[in-house]
Amino acid sequence: MRHKYTKELFTHRTGGDLPTIVVAESENFQSKFVVQKVLELREQGIPLNTIAVLFRSGYLSFDLEIELNKANVPFVKFGGFKFIETAHIKDMVAYLRVLENPRDAVAWNRILLLVEGVGPRTAEKVIDDVLARRVTTAGDSSRTLPAFWTGFAGYPDRVSDLFGALKDASPSHIAPADKVQMLLNYYEPVFKRRYDDFNKRRKDLDMFQQITERYRSLGTLLTDLALEPATESVTDITPPGTDDEKLVLSTIHSAKGLEWHTVFVIYALEGRFPASRAAVSEESMEEERRLMYVACTRAQQNLFITYPINIYDRESGLVLSKPSRFIAGLPENLLDTWVVDEE
Repeated sequence: MRHKYTKELFTHRTGGDLPTIVVAESENFQSKFVVQKVLELREQGIPLNTIAVLFRSGYLSFDLEIELNKANVPFVKFGGFKFIETAHIKDMVAYLRVLENPRDAVAWNRILLLVEGVGPRTAEKVIDDVLARRVTTAGDSSRTLPAFWTGFAGYPDRVSDLFGALKDASPSHIAPADKVQMLLNYYEPVFKRRYDDFNKRRKDLDMFQQITERYRSLGTLLTDLALEPATESVTDITPPGTDDEKLVLSTIHSAKGLEWHTVFVIYALEGRFPASRAAVSEESMEEERRLMYVACTRAQQNLFITYPINIYDRESGLVLSKPSRFIAGLPENLLDTWVVDEE
């Protein structure tokens, strides 16, 4: 039986700004708002290392990481790997790099070694063939048209399957998000075989798919993904709060016991925080509520709680649009509300 203890919380601080609820038209608008606000705070003399962005799960910072890199904002992440450091995201990026440039030997080497039964020697042979541009279809000068991918024969079935997947996804009229979905269909059995914790990693791939949906050009997508982060990510063993001038990105679990001048709590969206799976038990939902309490109480001066709307959740098949139950219905006099959209 659970026991509850009555708490009367108060602050010694007087005045100050109210917490702000920020409703964003999309995930990317949420990310751009955070980046813009961080830059404004920095201009006001607030050091980056006194600002933190908190989230329920590591994959929820992926879109933000891309925007931070584009804005050249240095950051460190706690409670998970940075987006471009995860092995399965590197796999997907390698497939896309080969589509964009079939002469990318490094990307070829990675995706060939993912093929079951293919070792370094076979991979080298295939790469040599590709670099030699042995195209059997006459009159087709484009390296990225489907004809290029049919010009290779005599490989084992699994290698032929790879070329088939690349051929299907290669036409230039196919949008980047659709290319990714086609490649994910091919990658699924490879993914399950290569990673024992594939169920845990699947959310990362879902987020990657969502990120690609806003791009119309594969080249632009790859350029954004190629931007180098300012630092390497670290594990939970090393606590945040160093003197380095870097924005802190952190899961809420990794933020316990710490405080920052300004805190952003992102994805305060029903289905993301609390997570959909938390609805299975009252105990799970109470743990989510405690995490929201921890997140909000990390802020010393400024607190921004943000959520995007109209987010399609691939796992449940639902469109997520409602604010987290932990912030829904709060008295208007306790907070400000902002809406971020194209205007």
